[in-house]
Amino acid sequence: MKSYLIKMFIFLLIVVCFSFTLKKEDNNVLIIDDDTKTVVNSEEVEVEPVVYEDLTLQELGKKIDNIFNSTLDGYGEIVASKSLESNVDPVVAASIILVETGCKWTCSSLVRNNNNVGGMRGSKGYMTFNTLEDGIQAFINNLSRNYYEKGLNTPELMNKKYAENPNWYKDVYYYVDLIKAS
Repeated sequence: MKSYLIKMFIFLLIVVCFSFTLKKEDNNVLIIDDDTKTVVNSEEVEVEPVVYEDLTLQELGKKIDNIFNSTLDGYGEIVASKSLESNVDPVVAASIILVETGCKWTCSSLVRNNNNVGGMRGSKGYMTFNTLEDGIQAFINNLSRNYYEKGLNTPELMNKKYAENPNWYKDVYYYVDLIKAS
């Protein structure tokens, strides 16, 4: 029995010593790509940064696109990126667009004919933009300059200045919740 214990002790000692002397040749982690079911070396994968509530820009854009329909279908990532660049909450911006345009279903004629996503008015009436992207940029710039930079950074705080309806902010939050749940 004594010789058996000695042999076991020596065996364990060799195993422990051997494990400490092994050097890991690389620090790569293998990642399984869920879409293609392939194994990818982590050094080959560029990780997209988180930009909003644990979401990457692509994931955030997809959430917004899940709610956008009609003319705005596919513009979720553009709204998200332009909002983030201007320090505007992208989900709030997208929600205001939905309240103002009806693009959860079929976009208003203001969007279809004027590329105006925020119901923005100028001295000559409703504004017209050359492209939908120009209209989105102008809308985000308006939110940034006239609301967020002045501390009006929630739908409740924006309500009095943005809309005549005192319950407008509730409609905005309806879409905020829909986008976040999508």
